[in-house]
Amino acid sequence: MTNKRQTAISRSIHRALLREHDQTGTRRYNVLALIFAFLSIWQIRLVRISAQLFKSLRNEVWDIDEVDYIDSFVYDKKKADGAGILPMGDLGYSGSTFFKTANSKFLIKSLPRRSEHSFFREDFLRPYYDYSKSNPDSLLVRITDFLGTAYPAIGTLCQCTPSHHVIMENVLCDKDDDARGPDKWETYDLKPVDYFYPERDLLPEPLTSEETMSRLFDEFNDKIRITKQQYSEFRKTIEEDTKFLRSVNTVDYSLFLIRYPAHLRPRTPTDRKSEWREGALSTDGNWKYRAVLLDFFWAKHKLQAQAMTGIIQTFNVIGRKGPMSITTTAEEYREKFLEMVDGLVELPDER
Repeated sequence: MTNKRQTAISRSIHRALLREHDQTGTRRYNVLALIFAFLSIWQIRLVRISAQLFKSLRNEVWDIDEVDYIDSFVYDKKKADGAGILPMGDLGYSGSTFFKTANSKFLIKSLPRRSEHSFFREDFLRPYYDYSKSNPDSLLVRITDFLGTAYPAIGTLCQCTPSHHVIMENVLCDKDDDARGPDKWETYDLKPVDYFYPERDLLPEPLTSEETMSRLFDEFNDKIRITKQQYSEFRKTIEEDTKFLRSVNTVDYSLFLIRYPAHLRPRTPTDRKSEWREGALSTDGNWKYRAVLLDFFWAKHKLQAQAMTGIIQTFNVIGRKGPMSITTTAEEYREKFLEMVDGLVELPDER
């Protein structure tokens, strides 16, 4: 059942998406309104950041219908819980909270860390926009909106509620279309296994659930069986995407891999069709694969990353755990990531 905090957050998100803004993308409040905004604990005032930029991506690059997009977030008072945005829980080590729209087309991820949302806004957003316009079939997950607090609030200062959220495509939006098929879908959050993950091995057990730790990364104990032509195009796209991520000094991103039985016929999750979003057919005809690149918010040059690097390098003098994903260089991480991708694939003549 949705709790009050989750309901308040979903309402804040919905209101931000429907609220009219001035040309700067913010809204002017009188003194009394500012006081009430500051005293808010859960239902804080959010605004759309760089609204026109994201609207351009949605409409001109990804062909997302604007009416359908807004309708996905509609808050329906006739429903039992009134929610057009449904909570999915705290699904990440970073403390991020996830929601999805009632029609499952979009996901909302909170960015509770200042280093993450400041990097996204100040360093990543404009390059991401330019890159996405030039590479409409990129495998970088499609981020469709960015929401943040217009003014300080007690709820965000005390970390009771997240101050920023990104909205993105859900490549699993059609998983529940076939009542016979959802349990046959497999998902894998893949990172290079060469690295030591201090977030998994160093945190005290009471602070982290086994379920959360198990989601830090997965292992795919099979092969992606595709043709040489499919892999050539897939590899080329990932090379370009990771080259872009390297240029903005990002590490610790992952390949989100989905496979489901080829006989299922789910709807295409996005308006602009591409093979790896619709489903690439395996050479044996048994599976279809989808893939996107996720979690590119850890920037090496941000203060938290620099502090973490220093701490872990000091620990590593004693612990000797080896290279780590969040302290390596962007270039080295890209090389390991591409090696991982190569190892996932089995081409026809390799059997």
